[in-house]
Amino acid sequence: MKKKLISVGVACWLALFFFIAGPSDLCAEEVFITIGSGDIAGVYFPVGLAMARILNENSQTNEIRAAVEATNGSTFNLKGILAGYLEFGLAQSDTQHQAVSGRETWKDKGPQSELRSVFSLHHETVTLVAAVDAGITTLADLKGKRVSLGNPGVSEHRIILNVLEAAGIDPKRDIVQFDVMASDAPVLMEDNRLDAYFFTVGHPSETIYKALSGKRKARLIPISGPGIDRLVAERSYYIRSTIPVRQLYPEVGDQPDVATMGVVAIMCTSTRVSPDVVYAFTREIFENFETFRLQHPALTRLTKQGILAGQSAPLHPGALRYFREAGLMPP
Repeated sequence: MKKKLISVGVACWLALFFFIAGPSDLCAEEVFITIGSGDIAGVYFPVGLAMARILNENSQTNEIRAAVEATNGSTFNLKGILAGYLEFGLAQSDTQHQAVSGRETWKDKGPQSELRSVFSLHHETVTLVAAVDAGITTLADLKGKRVSLGNPGVSEHRIILNVLEAAGIDPKRDIVQFDVMASDAPVLMEDNRLDAYFFTVGHPSETIYKALSGKRKARLIPISGPGIDRLVAERSYYIRSTIPVRQLYPEVGDQPDVATMGVVAIMCTSTRVSPDVVYAFTREIFENFETFRLQHPALTRLTKQGILAGQSAPLHPGALRYFREAGLMPP
């Protein structure tokens, strides 16, 4: 794991550190932290970069210098945090729940009791894109169609399987299943090799835009129904969500808001990180909340009231201290 972390991110870490930190002198008292993000083509990386920029621009008062590491995402970040290679990292709420409860990837290691939440961020919605000529308007219409469920072995794939089960669809029997990367799916759909594909993502997304603007007309399909309602009600790490298509994709999205569900991106840390550091980190982001929201389109719908959405891990004492001081939580 250590070798992999270094090989994936150390060059990027150094470059980003000096880019973000700027030319000012570094003080001996400053604490250096690394934020695990995601692939540079996704949402996690620019979100992590925005946080690091805010922290570093105000380092004289918060005494923190932050760097961002491009990683493989949620599970990678949580493992890095728990191993001590990362101080902070972004993770989907369902992956956090699995780590805290010792399930899935964490089954052999058991519950990860050192994991802590800092705050919740944007929604990552289950998005179903379908070709108009495939005649798909509901989940039930997927039966008999060629459908990609995403990259197997990752959190997104498990979410999609949960959705299909809740909708009464057996992927082995009811659909022609494909497992392709979301970045490849729009091309395959345009070439008439797919009828639809799932993608769990923060919006707006370049991949979704590409599908909606392709030569083969496409639309977003609601993720709704009694089974979906039960799924969200039974699992605290899932949330209801909507995709405002006309607002987020004005050039190509000509349909009303699409009801769906999804997970929440959560900033995570561990008990080994100092409460003072987590307090300063949290305070800096929330004292510059409006500036932060403008750093990426996926953040524009953030509210301070959503700071705890979808969390399974206990809140870190440093974050709790700030939220109580700021009146965002009761004393």
